[in-house]
Amino acid sequence: MLSKPGEVLVRAFAVVGLTAATAFTGQSAPAGGGRAAWADAGQGTRADGEERILFRFKDGRIGESSGLAVSPTHEGVYYTHNDSGSGPVFYAVGPKGQTRATFTLRGAEARDWEGMAASVDQKTGRGVLWFADIGDNFDGAWPDISVYKVAEPTVLSDAVVPAVRYRFRYEDGGHNAEGVMVNPRTGRLYIVTKQFAGAVYEAPKRLRTDRVNVLRKVGPAPLMATDAAYAPDGSSFVIRTYFSATVYRAPGEQITRVTMPQLDQAESIAYTRDGRYLLTGSEGKRSPVYQVPLPEEVLREAAPEPTTALRRAAPTPDAEPAPTPVAGKKAERDDAGEDAGVPTSAVLLWLAIAAGATGTITLIARNTR
Repeated sequence: MLSKPGEVLVRAFAVVGLTAATAFTGQSAPAGGGRAAWADAGQGTRADGEERILFRFKDGRIGESSGLAVSPTHEGVYYTHNDSGSGPVFYAVGPKGQTRATFTLRGAEARDWEGMAASVDQKTGRGVLWFADIGDNFDGAWPDISVYKVAEPTVLSDAVVPAVRYRFRYEDGGHNAEGVMVNPRTGRLYIVTKQFAGAVYEAPKRLRTDRVNVLRKVGPAPLMATDAAYAPDGSSFVIRTYFSATVYRAPGEQITRVTMPQLDQAESIAYTRDGRYLLTGSEGKRSPVYQVPLPEEVLREAAPEPTTALRRAAPTPDAEPAPTPVAGKKAERDDAGEDAGVPTSAVLLWLAIAAGATGTITLIARNTR
């Protein structure tokens, strides 16, 4: 996590870059910072209603909500945690934003918590929560990153809960990341990096606690991804950015983009339990959590029977079979230059502007680390 001045500077350059890029490509940036400018082109048709505020966090301790997950076993319960600086703590929140319980992870640290995910243990049916200590503002300052696995509490009352720590490193060097997701069909963990040219990284099928696990790149991610989540049925996943959200059926296979509400700092995303809506949140005191309906084409992708959702970007001897293409839909290019629908020229212009800020941002981060 950067200092507050650093975060403001990052967002300022993002807005300047986006405005310049949209002007360069002939698009008009909307009011409110222009975060949704690129999402409007090719946006899918909404399935049911419009976005709305589901609730606001009422607990003053939740000032930097950075991760969000829907409880897989408790009806109407949502989980969140703060960004770095608040310790290894997460909150169970009710449907009106009230805190129902506060949990502390035993044997864990919170160096830079940036995201969380929820899944279900296929053997026991119990909920599982994952907390990702994956922020790295220097793209390699830490020798490894950590993800903590916690059995979802069965009773919603303040408690200390045991955690299992898994350490990871990327196969191609250090990266800053804020997105974590778990495939509900396979139980596989994925990390999504937050960079100008980000990527989706796959964890080993079997995680080890006695050694560092290697994350392998399986596909591209959009510009400056801030979170990610899997659909409850595993038919698709979503990656959130400062500007919009993009839904994929597999890495590099885009279904559509979804315009997100204007937030001070878009930090989190999750699916509702029925898979028909996205939930997205922001940092700040009494910050809102919005409910956004998914487009029809995303809902049509939902498959009734579990099948393999993710496949490797390149064939390998033990690779899983590729998903069957949807009739009438043209496959998206697995081309990082297109950046989930953003024109290459716009990305290059954005990068040029952002590169001029890199030295300043790094200096601020180093002085406040």
